[in-house]
Amino acid sequence: MTGLERRLTISVPSQTFEGQITERLGNAAGQVKLPGFRPGKVPMKEVRRRYGPAVRAEVAGELMQSSFVDAVREEDLTPAGSPNLEVVKMDPGIDFEFTATFEVFPTVELADLAKVQVQRPQAEITELDVDEMVERLREQRKEWQSVDRGAADGDRVTLDFTGVMGDEAFEGGSGEDVSFIIGAGQMIEDFDAGVTGLSGGSDGEFQATFPDDYRVEELRNNEATFKVSITEVAESKLPELDEEFFKAFGIEEGGAEAFREDVRANMQREMDSAIANQVKSQVMDQLNELHTVQLPKAMIAREIEVLKGQMLQQFQMYGAQAGGQPDLPDELFSEQAERRVAVGLVVNEIVSAAEVEPDPDKVRERIETLSEQYAEPQQVINYYYSNAEQLQQIEMAVLEDQVVDHILGQATVEELLSDYADIIGGNAIPEADPEAAADAEQAAAEDA
Repeated sequence: MTGLERRLTISVPSQTFEGQITERLGNAAGQVKLPGFRPGKVPMKEVRRRYGPAVRAEVAGELMQSSFVDAVREEDLTPAGSPNLEVVKMDPGIDFEFTATFEVFPTVELADLAKVQVQRPQAEITELDVDEMVERLREQRKEWQSVDRGAADGDRVTLDFTGVMGDEAFEGGSGEDVSFIIGAGQMIEDFDAGVTGLSGGSDGEFQATFPDDYRVEELRNNEATFKVSITEVAESKLPELDEEFFKAFGIEEGGAEAFREDVRANMQREMDSAIANQVKSQVMDQLNELHTVQLPKAMIAREIEVLKGQMLQQFQMYGAQAGGQPDLPDELFSEQAERRVAVGLVVNEIVSAAEVEPDPDKVRERIETLSEQYAEPQQVINYYYSNAEQLQQIEMAVLEDQVVDHILGQATVEELLSDYADIIGGNAIPEADPEAAADAEQAAAEDA
């Protein structure tokens, strides 16, 4: 065997193997019902003839599992996946023998964590940031009111339409009771222009050319003639910043000042979370770059299945029917799975080497934070602490954050002045200069 693969040849004494078979057949004999025999009086010879092969195979399977566990414990091996078990000898009168082929976890040599270099964006939330967020919240709760005038930019238009190219209809070229907002990019630019100025109850006809980057390749740069019947033109009305609006966000007292304070606090939490995730992403990327780890194929295969499952769940969320889900090839997920397995192995080694354990106070804090979004927070807290599996997931998330903190304690951290919008949008950390990265890589190679 080479690499991470191991093969053990394991023997079970014939006396033990045959003894378990005889015992199980004896237990079965008292329950077997066969024509010509009274219940419980079937001769053992007949029971063995009829059921012996099946019982032998059943006992062999169980013994292989239990004997494998004992063997790897005795050899001080840690399997990275389920073994492939193959029978070598299973005939009566001789020792039962089988082989177990499996992979073990690799030895991970930790790199100098002081080589980790990350950039951490920082920003102060300004009054202008809060103003923009308040307007965004108003925009989310805007209402539409029908108007008796020609449609203009920003209006919502509801209509029926038919389109032809030459004299031929085309797929997607017609619709009924379709609503869209002029200027929002929901329709092609020429279509927006064609309905502008039309009012509810009116008809219109115009030409529109599909752009050269249109999503349907066959329609790109082609001109179509559209006939439209406008059902309604509506303009948006933003809600007033009044007590009713504030109550919709849980602010019962304090008016505009209390509302803005609550908005600012939520923005701060969102920004802090974004900063932590961006720093963590850099740390994990560099752990992957700093370490070369042999990867067990079994772990990669499991991770691929996890990634496939996540993507299929997304398909279901977007309305794809189970029967219509694609057969996703492993190659689509291989690179991501290998990276996740490699980083996971390195993180586990750091946990072991630094003896990091989940901090109960941080676990409690994480659960309390999660519970704040529910009407009965204490019930949520009780749920996590009474459900071992859910609690373990929280502990693992906290443990991972503690590992990141442990690494940052040794890493070089550069603080980057930024602003709220860039941090939330993921634009606060500039992309690495390819030439600078190449220089750094060459310098590292020379140092080595």
